[in-house]
Amino acid sequence: MYFNHNNNFFHGIMFHHFHDGVVHKNGQGSISKDVFYKLINFIGRENILDANIFYEKFKKKILKEKEVCLTFDDSIKCQIDIALPVLEDLKIKSFFFTYTSLFEEKPDNLEIYRYFRMNYFTNVNDFYLMFYKFLNRNLEEFFRQNEKHIIITKCKFSFYSTEDIKFRLVRNLIEKDEYEKIMINMMNEKKCDPNKLSSLLFCSKEDLIQLDKLGHVVGLHSHNHPTLLEKLSYDEQKLEYDNCISIISKILNKSKNDIKTMSHPCGSYNSDTLQILKDLGIELGFKQIMTIEAEKGMKKINNSFLEIAREDHSEILKRMI
Repeated sequence: MYFNHNNNFFHGIMFHHFHDGVVHKNGQGSISKDVFYKLINFIGRENILDANIFYEKFKKKILKEKEVCLTFDDSIKCQIDIALPVLEDLKIKSFFFTYTSLFEEKPDNLEIYRYFRMNYFTNVNDFYLMFYKFLNRNLEEFFRQNEKHIIITKCKFSFYSTEDIKFRLVRNLIEKDEYEKIMINMMNEKKCDPNKLSSLLFCSKEDLIQLDKLGHVVGLHSHNHPTLLEKLSYDEQKLEYDNCISIISKILNKSKNDIKTMSHPCGSYNSDTLQILKDLGIELGFKQIMTIEAEKGMKKINNSFLEIAREDHSEILKRMI
């Protein structure tokens, strides 16, 4: 059974990557169509609400303890190719949270970098070793200073390995320009052409329109998908979400007032973020974890209408084994 005393409250189930072994390769954290079916069965189809129903019941404060919804972050093409047919087969309408720079000429390279590290190395630790070689810094003291943070993060996100967490710390430490320069140099050495990956990895405007017509709910996920949005200034954060809601509403031919939902990229936000989202009229927002973050001022799991808990699908898979 999926529900227990640790998750017996309404929440979202979070998905990112899927694989079919042909177009979309198996990578860290990705699941197949068959596993997706099994996971839904494990949760219990009867417990999964359509996105619009979850939203309406949330607004009316009548959600039951064992009611969940399915959420998909990052507008990844594999979600359209692999997950969407399953959702349609089981008649489940879900939330799809999109960052919108991918619909412009200079999309954020988050997914391209992930594809590179998952497909051009024997394993992800080999990627980390090469990255640190190109970075050429002594990181021992940095990791020692952040030992407590690594342990806490591991407790919050057990699906990340210690090396995953260390890499994310370093990625957030260095300037974005330096990070991207290193990644470009590494891709050049491995003869990986990022320009050929966009159509393989990212949803198109037509995909968003299809999701909307099928009855799924498309919501905000920032414009550039910054990994530490909470470190941006108020004006920078506002621009992220102003751009995001403008582009989505234009693609879907809807008023900005029709866009009411979102999820926080990388679970990163602060009080400025929440105020910006409130001002935009967002009425339902999802965080990334199933715990209370006291440092963010949380008093309970579903702390506010913009901080609804989500369980990562990888945590559910562990219980299915």
